[in-house]
Amino acid sequence: MIVVKFGGHAMTDEHGGFAAAIASALSKGVQMVIVHGGGPQINAALEAAGIESEFIGGFRVTTPEIFEIVEEVLAHEVGPAIANSLLKIGVNAVAISGRTSESLIAEPQRVLVDGTAADLGLVGVITAVNPQAIRNALKGGQVPVISPIAIDEDFRGGLNVNADLAAAAIAGALDATVLVIMTDVAGIYSNWPDKGSLIKEITFDDLSKIRNSFSDGMAPKVQACLDAITGGAQAVRIIDGTDSKSFELALNNLGGTLVTK
Repeated sequence: MIVVKFGGHAMTDEHGGFAAAIASALSKGVQMVIVHGGGPQINAALEAAGIESEFIGGFRVTTPEIFEIVEEVLAHEVGPAIANSLLKIGVNAVAISGRTSESLIAEPQRVLVDGTAADLGLVGVITAVNPQAIRNALKGGQVPVISPIAIDEDFRGGLNVNADLAAAAIAGALDATVLVIMTDVAGIYSNWPDKGSLIKEITFDDLSKIRNSFSDGMAPKVQACLDAITGGAQAVRIIDGTDSKSFELALNNLGGTLVTK
C-alpha cells in the first residue's frame, strides 16, 4: 500500500508522466491512495475573488469566506480533475471528499508545528480517520483521490486540513508501506539552501531532534513524516514533485529523502 501526497505539477501533468507512473505501479499489483493539495488553484480562486491570503507557520489562515472557496476548489475541482486525468489512461480513480465521506475528522488547530499558539481560523488538525470509504474504493479496484477537507468532531462544519498532514493521517490509518510526499525540492535538507546538505535517509528519532529547525512549507512536511510513522506507516519518502521521473523512482523505493522508523 502506497499513499501519495500529490503536488501541483503532478496535478497539471501535461505530459502524462505522473499518471503513467501510477498506471505502471498498479499493473504490478500495488494498491495506491492519492491525497491532493491545491495551493496554486486556491491562490488563483482567492485572487479572482479579491481575497488576500495570510500564512502562519506554513498554514493558510482560513476564514469562513476562504473556507468556502478552499472546499469548492479542492473537493469539486482539483480532486475530480485528477481522477478524470487518471480515468483517461485507464486508471479506475474516484474523487472522495474527506468531509462528505466523513473519512477525515478534525478539530480546530490552535498551535503551529513548533508548539507556538496561533489563531488559524477554520484550519483543522485530524483527530481520527474513518477509512471505510477509502477501503471500499480499494476493494472495488479503484484508486481513491482524497481532498483534505475534514468534518469537525460535531459532524456539522468543515475544516481545512494541510494536505501533507492529511496524507500522513491516512497513511498511518492504512498501515501504508510508504507515504510519498511531493514537494518542490529534492527532499529534506539539513542546511537549506545548501544543495549539498540533502539528507538521503534519516530515522524517525533523528528527524524528531531537528524538527524545529524547519520553517514555512517544509515544517508541515517534516511533521507529516513523523505523524505518518507514529500512526502506523512504515516509512515516508519526500521527493521532488516537479519531475515525474523522481515520482517513478519513488514508486520503486528510490530517491529523495527516506524517513524510516
